[in-house]
Order: sequence, then C-alpha cells, then structure tokens
Amino acid sequence: MTESVSLTVTGMKCGGCEANVTSKLEAIDGVLSVNASSKNNEVNVEFDAEKTSLDVIANAIVDAGFTVETS
Repeated sequence: MTESVSLTVTGMKCGGCEANVTSKLEAIDGVLSVNASSKNNEVNVEFDAEKTSLDVIANAIVDAGFTVETS
C-alpha cells in the first residue's frame, strides 16, 4: 500500500542538506520517492507502507542531523 507524507523538517539550509536527506531516505527499502526543500522546510515522501513506516523515515531524517516537527 503506497502512502505519501509531507514532513516539516528544520535545519536544512542548502542543496547539500536536501541531498543528504534525500540519499538517507532513498536508501530505505520501500521508499519510492523523496522531494526535499530547504526553502520550504519540507520533505515529501512516497513509500510502501508494507515495507517501511513513518517512524523509520522520521528516524532517518533525525539520524541525518535534522529535526522533524510534529504537530
């Protein structure tokens, strides 16, 4: 089952930060697409919910050195 999520991520300042987040998330089995925007402090992720979860995705972003804002 494919799901899409838009996460508010703080700490990204440049294209290098976007690339770092993107590569970390693309390495997760089940992540189908990633669009990171430092300008909007946003990461959009499409993933297969049978292979990975939102928690795994959020933890990968934190491991990359950024903060995932929760509402």
